[in-house]
Amino acid sequence: MSLAPASIPPAPGSAARRRARRNPGWAIVVCAAAVVVAAALSLALGARIVPLDAVWEAFLHPDGSTDQAAVLSRVPTTITGIVVGAALGMGGTLMQGMARNPLADPGLLGVNAGASLFVVLGMSLFGWQAPLAIVWCALAGAAVAVVLGYGAAAASPGGATPITLALSGAAVAAIATAVITGILIVDESTLDSYRFWQLGSLTSATFSSLGQLGGFLALGAILAIACSGRLNALALGDDVARGLGVRVGVSRAASVLAVVLLCGTATALAGPIGFVGLAVPHAVRFLVGADYRWIVPLSAAAGASFLLLCDVIGRILARPGVLEVGIVTGVVGAPVFIVLLRRRKTVGL
Repeated sequence: MSLAPASIPPAPGSAARRRARRNPGWAIVVCAAAVVVAAALSLALGARIVPLDAVWEAFLHPDGSTDQAAVLSRVPTTITGIVVGAALGMGGTLMQGMARNPLADPGLLGVNAGASLFVVLGMSLFGWQAPLAIVWCALAGAAVAVVLGYGAAAASPGGATPITLALSGAAVAAIATAVITGILIVDESTLDSYRFWQLGSLTSATFSSLGQLGGFLALGAILAIACSGRLNALALGDDVARGLGVRVGVSRAASVLAVVLLCGTATALAGPIGFVGLAVPHAVRFLVGADYRWIVPLSAAAGASFLLLCDVIGRILARPGVLEVGIVTGVVGAPVFIVLLRRRKTVGL
């Protein structure tokens, strides 16, 4: 099955054509610089503030000092923030393009709800508390939820259209949420364990979990890039896309698989984190226009930098503790998204 797109132009319309003609070179530089700056701040700021020159020295000339130990202890959190933010940014872009819905995010197909349900079941039925056990429960739950949601949409009379995908995803999420609520009401010990994971945090991931799940993220990223050109055709409507030679069902199925791999793994590593997959694609679309061949990869860089900066804000506000990043993304992401919505040209697909 070949997903390599022909040169499919962005959606027609004068505004879309103007956005498509924007030179993305400067946006690439901005996004890359934002990742570097955010990573440096993530390594330098926390309960102990480390000068930036000591951050570089920790890697170039390690000497075991207290400052360097603080920097090295933050490396797993920083790497997790980069990969999780990148995965959520790409996943949100795929969802918005595939569903032709500017308000779509990775939770549209029930990814977060399915992951949460399996985490709760693992804690309640088997007493699993180890981080790796929670990670695999979340990934399995996300996959099952998306398979059920996409399967229900595909089995409908009209097939897996944007409307049926949204409706079936909402149904799966509602069922999963109801089951979660029922379990937590009668099992207080599970509630105590689950509520910390539910907030969304970058501090629980380890090199071991990153190593085990890194392959899923890499495969999802490759598949997302391969699908990006097809999203330009899907944005024109199914009939036009078919006229351009695009296999609509195959393209949507491949995009759904990429979302499962990216967002399911991200949720498994850091818990359900909102607003990254919703707001980041709109911000990138404002920078580079309507061509998904640029939006998808740049959303990875923008998502990584946004999530890291939110994590840094949480550390500063709650020093010497940590305010979970899932809380900060909601507080910071909501007003940013409102500003983007007011600039209506950035919302259109």
